[in-house]
Amino acid sequence: MTQSAHTEERRDPPAAPRSARWLAAVRRVAAVVRRMIGVPDYETYLAHMRREYPGCTPMDLRTFERERLTARYKATGSRCC
Repeated sequence: MTQSAHTEERRDPPAAPRSARWLAAVRRVAAVVRRMIGVPDYETYLAHMRREYPGCTPMDLRTFERERLTARYKATGSRCC
């Protein structure tokens, strides 16, 4: 047998299209901005629920947003004025 028959040809995966890289960068920037201004990230919440509580049903988006806003403005001492 030849040496090439024993080795598999290795190829790097194709590079992501420019538009996919651009979209990923935009999503990362948007997530950072949301964290900076205190807007909860539903996708992060869903990933957390899948990872930490796989048997539980996560809140739907509307309930999640309502709960986060209530928690944010209900806390005493968290406002500047």
